[in-house]
Amino acid sequence: MMKIRRMTGWFSRISVALLFLAAGNPGLAQVADISQTELMRRIGTNHAHLILDVRTPEEYREGHLPGAINIPFDRLDSRLAEIDSYKNKDVVLYCGSGGRVIIAALILRSAGFSKLLHLDGDMDGWLRNGRLPVAR
Repeated sequence: MMKIRRMTGWFSRISVALLFLAAGNPGLAQVADISQTELMRRIGTNHAHLILDVRTPEEYREGHLPGAINIPFDRLDSRLAEIDSYKNKDVVLYCGSGGRVIIAALILRSAGFSKLLHLDGDMDGWLRNGRLPVAR
């Protein structure tokens, strides 16, 4: 129980700090949405470049978008070198419902990633659709 409280406190502090950062630089957090249909079209034509799942490894193992790589939002800053070659390419971000994407987008923008896209509906919406592929 104590561990959960520490994690919740850490998450709250980092979220507040990032929100202040975004408020001070409105362009930092702006990310265009990409629809499920458009992303499927891009996957089909190999134009998706990078699909980044910022959920936990456990959530990722339960099911993820085809071709997605998993870097949890809270480890993203220490793993930027893994995706550095995508700085000027489309990077599609998603999580469960959208909250973690905001933090991931702030981290990526501040690291120089310029073409960030947010999957409309995130994984929850992808699953609700019922007709889209899920990799395991």
